[in-house]
Amino acid sequence: MPKQKTIPELKAEITANERQLAQLQHKQQQLENRAVYYEKGDRRKRAHRLITRGAAIESIASLTKVLTETEFYAFAEKALALPEVKGLLMEAVNEHNRAEYEGRF
Repeated sequence: MPKQKTIPELKAEITANERQLAQLQHKQQQLENRAVYYEKGDRRKRAHRLITRGAAIESIASLTKVLTETEFYAFAEKALALPEVKGLLMEAVNEHNRAEYEGRF
């Protein structure tokens, strides 16, 4: 039969367990903070990409500045649906993929 622990031993065990619990809670908070940091980073990268590409379109086709958002989307849909534009976009994507593939080796 195991020996019963004394009150000071039990108090020391409680203190050690509380310390361990605090450490684990701190580690959990660190991991949650890291996840939020990476998530925000992805959103910031996307926002940056959208802003810079929108600015590029506006600088190349300055007449788009006068269009409303709805009008601009309608224009972009029509322009990107043209077979010539689709072909140019596909060429650009293929060139990107080719360069990325060659960069690996």
